[in-house]
Amino acid sequence: MKPILGVTMGDPAGIGPEILIKAISDSTIRSQFHVVAIADPSVLAQANALLGNPMELVTSQAISHEVLNKLTVRQLLVYPSGMPLGATVEYGKVRALYGKAAYDSITCAIDLAMQGTIDAVVTNPINKEALRASGVIHAGHTEIFAERTGTKLYAMMLSHDPLRVVHVSTHVSLREACDRVKKQRVLEVVELTHKAVTSLDSNPKPIAVAGLNPHAGEGGLFGVEELQEIIPAIETAKGMGISVEGPFPPDTVFSRAMGGDFSAVVVMYHDQGHIPLKMAGFRVDPNTGKFMEVSGVNITLGLPIIRTSVDHGTAFDLAGSGLASETSLLQAMRYAMRLCPHTD
Repeated sequence: MKPILGVTMGDPAGIGPEILIKAISDSTIRSQFHVVAIADPSVLAQANALLGNPMELVTSQAISHEVLNKLTVRQLLVYPSGMPLGATVEYGKVRALYGKAAYDSITCAIDLAMQGTIDAVVTNPINKEALRASGVIHAGHTEIFAERTGTKLYAMMLSHDPLRVVHVSTHVSLREACDRVKKQRVLEVVELTHKAVTSLDSNPKPIAVAGLNPHAGEGGLFGVEELQEIIPAIETAKGMGISVEGPFPPDTVFSRAMGGDFSAVVVMYHDQGHIPLKMAGFRVDPNTGKFMEVSGVNITLGLPIIRTSVDHGTAFDLAGSGLASETSLLQAMRYAMRLCPHTD
C-alpha cells in the first residue's frame, strides 16, 4: 500500500499553505503516496483560491487507504487541526493566533503518526516569533517533535543530495554550541547518522566528522576539542563497527562530500552545516535579488516516527503572491516516502 503522508500547513501567514496546494497539484504525486493536509480548512481554502482553485478540498476526520483511494487526482483530504481562525489570513504578518494554529497543526500530525494513522509527517515552515507569542516555549520543529514523542536522543539532518549534514547542536548560541561538543554527544550523533544512511543508501559511503576549530585544531594548536572530545568519539564509533572518518578541516570536508566521498558529514553546530547546505540548494536571481529556488530537506533523526521538512522559512515577503517554489516540499515528501519501511 502507498504510504500516507501527513503534511502540516506551517504558519498561515507564510508560504506553507500555498506551496502545499502547489505540491499536491503535481501530477506525479498521487502515483507515489497518499497525502493528507493537517490544517485549518479555511487557511487552505484561502491559499487554494489564491492559486485559482486547482484542488477540490475535502474536509474529513476519516483517514484510511479506503477513503484516500476514492479521491480523484484533483481532490485533497484536509484533516482539521485546532480551532478555526475564523478570519481571513493577513499574509506576511506575525500573529500569536497564527503561531498557535501552526503549533496545533504540528501536534495533531505528530499524534496521528504516533497512533499509526499516517506513516510520516512532512512539515511546512513556521515563524518562531509567532510561535513564541502564542506561548509555545520550544525553539522550533525539532524540539516540538522530541518533546511530543518523548525522544531524548535526536539530531537534525539536512540533505541536498549528494550533501547531507547532521548537527551535534542546532538552536543555541555559538558559545554554548562549543561547550556542547562532548564525546558522548558526538558519538550519539554519529550513531544516529549511521542508522539513517544505512536506511537511505544501499551501499553507504563512510561518515565524515568535521572539526570544530580551524584546520580541525591542527593537533591542538587552535583548540583541544578535537583531541579531547571528537577523536575519542570517532574511535569509539569505529570500535562499534561504524564506518566513520575524521575529524576533517571544516573548510574542505563539504567539497569532498559533494564529490561523493561521504554519505554524510557530522557537523558541530548550526551554521557549520546550514551554510554549505544552503549554498548548494538555494539560488538567487541576480536581477531581482529574490530566491529562484530553495531546495533541500530537513530530517529529524532518532524519533519513533518519520519526520521530514522543507529547509526554508516562511518567506513572508513572498507569502500571498503565489510565486513561492514548492521544490523543497516535494523533495521532503519523497524523502519521507524513502524512509517508510515498506517502500523502496
